Amino acid sequence: MTKTYNIGVEATIDVIGGKWKPVILCHLQNNGRMRTAELKRAIPTITQKMLTQQLRELEKDSIINRRVYNQVPPKVEYELSKYGQTLGEILSSLCYWGEFHVEKMYEQGESVTLNQQDYINIPKT
Repeated sequence: MTKTYNIGVEATIDVIGGKWKPVILCHLQNNGRMRTAELKRAIPTITQKMLTQQLRELEKDSIINRRVYNQVPPKVEYELSKYGQTLGEILSSLCYWGEFHVEKMYEQGESVTLNQQDYINIPKT
């Protein structure tokens, strides 16, 4: 079966779209290699089941690498693959724009907080 995309962004969204994949990828880009529990702590509103599902899909698409250590207790780490690192500018732009948007909301008097930021000065509460 042939996949058909009408515009390139469709192919991008097909791989990294959804609520959680960009968040997972930004954490891996910013923090490097992370264990499952570290990702879960960094994304407290994601369920364990959803995190596992999203990690498996990203691994299947060669966006992340899964490294399993043969030890007790088992240790598994995830990191961006070389191919996944090609998303660097896209992920940075998404993060930056989100921070810019939160700053705009804050300036308009909306009640908003941003727990992790890299670029702009939004008061943390």
